Amino acid sequence: MDWLQAPDYWLTRLVIERALGAVYLVAFLVAAFQFRPLLGAKGLLPVPRFLEHVKFLEAPSLFHIHYSDPVLLGVAWTGVVLSVLVVAGLPDIAPSWMAILMWFALWVLYQSIVNVGQVFYAFGWETLLLEAGFLAIFLGAGPTVPAWPLILLFRWLVFRVEFGAGLIKLRGDPCWRNLTCLYYHHETQPMPNPLSWFFHHLPKPLHRVEVLGNFFAQLVVPIFLFAPQPIASIAGGIIVLTQAWLVLSGNFSWLNFLTMTLAFSAFDDRTLSLFLAVHVPHLAPLPAWWQWLVVAVTLMVVVLSYRPALNLVSSHQLMNFSFDPFHLVNTYGAFGSVTKERYEIVVEGSADPSEDGAWKAYEFKGKPGDPRRVPRQYAPYHLRLDWLMWFAAMESPFRHQWFIAFLVRLLKGDRPVLRLLRTNPFPDAPPKAVRANLFHYRFSSPAERRREGTWWVRRPAGEYLPPLVLDASGNPARMGRE
Repeated sequence: MDWLQAPDYWLTRLVIERALGAVYLVAFLVAAFQFRPLLGAKGLLPVPRFLEHVKFLEAPSLFHIHYSDPVLLGVAWTGVVLSVLVVAGLPDIAPSWMAILMWFALWVLYQSIVNVGQVFYAFGWETLLLEAGFLAIFLGAGPTVPAWPLILLFRWLVFRVEFGAGLIKLRGDPCWRNLTCLYYHHETQPMPNPLSWFFHHLPKPLHRVEVLGNFFAQLVVPIFLFAPQPIASIAGGIIVLTQAWLVLSGNFSWLNFLTMTLAFSAFDDRTLSLFLAVHVPHLAPLPAWWQWLVVAVTLMVVVLSYRPALNLVSSHQLMNFSFDPFHLVNTYGAFGSVTKERYEIVVEGSADPSEDGAWKAYEFKGKPGDPRRVPRQYAPYHLRLDWLMWFAAMESPFRHQWFIAFLVRLLKGDRPVLRLLRTNPFPDAPPKAVRANLFHYRFSSPAERRREGTWWVRRPAGEYLPPLVLDASGNPARMGRE
């Protein structure tokens, strides 16, 4: 079956697999350091409680067999080790069956984490990583010829990512159609980075050009991913460049890095050899059993693509949605609507709430807080608590049960939760009371930043949650009602 062979894409496969291994590495490190305080046995949304209410096929996970925090850490650190081995190139020198097992193990382990992660793992880049990881199982490794259908399936995946994002914008917020969304986006995005302030203050005509460029990159360019070379490589290059532009302007976890990884499927070895001096070995054909496996997987993905493809042309397009519990073929999209004003929750504690001025603010690692603190770069690392705080500011605290649990952990001085924060203003003993206030944030003007040294200007926007204390039973209660 010569049509299955893609000898001109060996270097392409090498780049995809090494980069995908690096993304997996970041994802498992995030789980190793953040999962226990957020979702562990005593986390904000405990996994054991979640597993009591879902069946395996509703949320496939190894943790249905047994969950404990040590088991979770075992899963996360096993994923870290396997990811490092992939980045180091072990699948390229190991037997074919071992490469398949390594990629399959990464996919199963991360699937087990995502499917019990609840709201803390409800992001499009989780399903994107799982879908890409599933395809990588069958892509081939070492001195074998890459499987051409898998190269095309990677292109089909990045097509859905880009085209879906373009359509959701075109159908969504009117500011995309009138080219004004970037007047607000850099300021109101979930987690600005050090350059976001500068992007926000670009001239408005340039922002409008950026939106037009975005539509070109997401609605026109993806079609040419399936064109002959060198057109496909040019299309892939445009996607890589636009994703790199997004990396410069904000913190979007590993979404942009993973999309760039997928876009490399459009490059052939001749294109990549212009940038990478890697010798292509003598290639052997895929074993017959692997070729039949590629055919079966390709047919399965084609069948499962029916609903995601239908979703693309639907006027009721869904964004970041999985049609199967294993996240095999999904829909994607981002920023169908853009918030025009930024509100932030500022959490404060007090050792003596009866005393005026006794309240001290907790600082988060990534989300805006102190107006003088420059926004930080964290992507591709994902600060899950900080991201959820952005969503929480748009709704009532009682719609986010994890937020109440978070405040209780502050009142108890819970060390694992406190390690998720940048600063703890009560290092010696937990506060007697905590509260949450809402503030309106905007980027400072150039004159304000020169004069006052601030990156943000904020003003009070009301109470988000009244002061809470712990009653005699250790449960949260409004201050004065213990």
